[in-house]
Amino acid sequence: MRIARITYEILRPVPIGELEVTTSVLRSGRGTEVVEAALAPAGGAPVMLARALRIRVAEEPVPAVVPAAVLPPPGEVGVTPFFPVPWETGYHSSVETRFTEGAFVEAGPGTCWMRMRVPLVAGEEVRPLDRVLVAADSGNGISAVMDFGRFVFVNGDLTVHLHRHPVGEWVCVEARTSVDAAGIGLADSRLHDEKGPIGRGAQSLFVAGR
Repeated sequence: MRIARITYEILRPVPIGELEVTTSVLRSGRGTEVVEAALAPAGGAPVMLARALRIRVAEEPVPAVVPAAVLPPPGEVGVTPFFPVPWETGYHSSVETRFTEGAFVEAGPGTCWMRMRVPLVAGEEVRPLDRVLVAADSGNGISAVMDFGRFVFVNGDLTVHLHRHPVGEWVCVEARTSVDAAGIGLADSRLHDEKGPIGRGAQSLFVAGR
């Protein structure tokens, strides 16, 4: 079985502290299964849920239709600065970013190669899927269309679809954001590794003035 789609539901702010993860199988079949994980403080209610669709890998290969890689590789792109922040250590220092289009400090669409500098969980090996899910959560910031000082545009979820298992350390997020006057937005991302496209990511946005 391999993850083909995973959706994260952010139920409430995630506290900084010890958290527990519980898992369950919601549906199990010969070709597909649905599994769920809940993240919660010890003895508390869940703050985040993740539900994944897993599809069985074919025993015999089927004809592959592979989109061609069209993006400059990360080695040909310079390092790009992050949003100005008042602290030295955080997300900005744990991920290396290289833009081929746009920038964190520019409004509009953006295309950014990303590489994790530290493990997501201390002491655990970082897998290619971990790298993709961490990068996909940045689509909103990569393609921000509003002034961060005047507006909040917070994602309440993240869904990632993958048609191919990712490889390598680098993940590229090719993101676009749309916002309605009602204060509802969508960050839509095409996801790539160094071999080419691997899937898509989407984030629903809550948009409001500060």
